[in-house]
Amino acid sequence: MIKVNLNKVVYMTNILELSNVFNQYLNDKITVKAPKNLYEPIHYLLDLGGKRIRPVLVLLIADLFSNNYQKALAAAMAVEVFHNFTLMHDDIMDSASLRRGKQTVHDKWNINTGILSGDAMLIQAYQYIEEYPDSEYREIMKLFNKTALEVCEGQQYDIDFEKEQAVSIDDYIEMIRLKTAVLLAASLEIGAIIGHANLEDRGHIYQFGLNLGLAFQIQDDYLDTFGNEKSFGKKIGGDILEHKKTYLYITAIQNSSLEQQYQLNKLYKEADAILKVTNFYIDKKVPEIAQKAIAAYTDMAFSHVEKLSISNDKKQVLFDFGINLMNRTV
Repeated sequence: MIKVNLNKVVYMTNILELSNVFNQYLNDKITVKAPKNLYEPIHYLLDLGGKRIRPVLVLLIADLFSNNYQKALAAAMAVEVFHNFTLMHDDIMDSASLRRGKQTVHDKWNINTGILSGDAMLIQAYQYIEEYPDSEYREIMKLFNKTALEVCEGQQYDIDFEKEQAVSIDDYIEMIRLKTAVLLAASLEIGAIIGHANLEDRGHIYQFGLNLGLAFQIQDDYLDTFGNEKSFGKKIGGDILEHKKTYLYITAIQNSSLEQQYQLNKLYKEADAILKVTNFYIDKKVPEIAQKAIAAYTDMAFSHVEKLSISNDKKQVLFDFGINLMNRTV
């Protein structure tokens, strides 16, 4: 396991500063114009906030490679607008009524508005990339298009898994790689492109983001069942109540006999499903297996940071960011 400095907290000032800079940029850019019913839902969704991890990473990586995060603001905006576009359409497909504790766009307006405003967001994302010179524009667009298609593939796999009886861990990892991890990885590499990193460094920074993204999603599954409800910010056990095929569920299934698999699926239908399924997971050592997977993907991510041709101080910024992200309780 790679050793990192867990006591260093200076980097948080930089992350917070970049987050504040981006939020100000976003607020300046999102305006409501005619037709109001097209642009107001976009403003509404972007105004709901969120962690803004992806756009901040675009700025951070551009700054690490070129000491100039300002030139990455438009690309960071493209990434954030694209990410929220996927959320707007995901909410429609999931028939979700809440997003970050507020009404979803299609619930507040209607489905047609959600579809059309989402489409407009995708176009806006491309427009932000138009601000870059030809050489950078081509590289960013090539990566952006590849990533956008992969996110769609991941979403389709997620939909397919709802109907499939048997989903393997490998299948699940591929789904979250496409649906979640590739956008995090692309955000990092876009920052590297703008920072004029060489191809080798771009590859390592992409793999850092990809593996960190996989660790992040598995941890999200873990926290939904084993997190602290107060710090997690939502009711624990939501994935169990929805009988989602998470990393925890698939691991439990793969470590159970046919009779035990039947018993587990039966537990989901009972009134106290959360407690009973959680105890089943504990009995099958699912928490320990998930934690090992999280650690393994995090270590793989950090191994790529080690290979970057930047100073150790700059590498430490990435180590610290990763440690902070994976030590989260929310």
